[in-house]
Amino acid sequence: MKIEHVYLAFCVLGTLLPLSQFIPWLMAHGLDLALIWTSVTGDRLSAFAWADVIISAMVLICFVLVEGRHTGMKHLWAPIVAVMTVGVSLALPLFLLMRHRHLADQAA
Repeated sequence: MKIEHVYLAFCVLGTLLPLSQFIPWLMAHGLDLALIWTSVTGDRLSAFAWADVIISAMVLICFVLVEGRHTGMKHLWAPIVAVMTVGVSLALPLFLLMRHRHLADQAA
């Protein structure tokens, strides 16, 4: 199996698994920002998990911009939009897939 297929599989999983939890919650509660904040900060474990996710997202955005510009990649907006709409679980494998393809194209 090629690494591209692995990255693509993680893109699919990284989209479907988080959204399979968020969409039903959104259908039940709507876009209630106060309830989202209460849920995020409801206990220390939730706050820990969300702090980890937010820091990871910020690091990933920096990595995408720095590594993407360094290697001359195009369409760097795609993983940044992915991190802001779905999350790190989609954005990281998407960027790695894009980077792998870009480097393979440069080598060819």
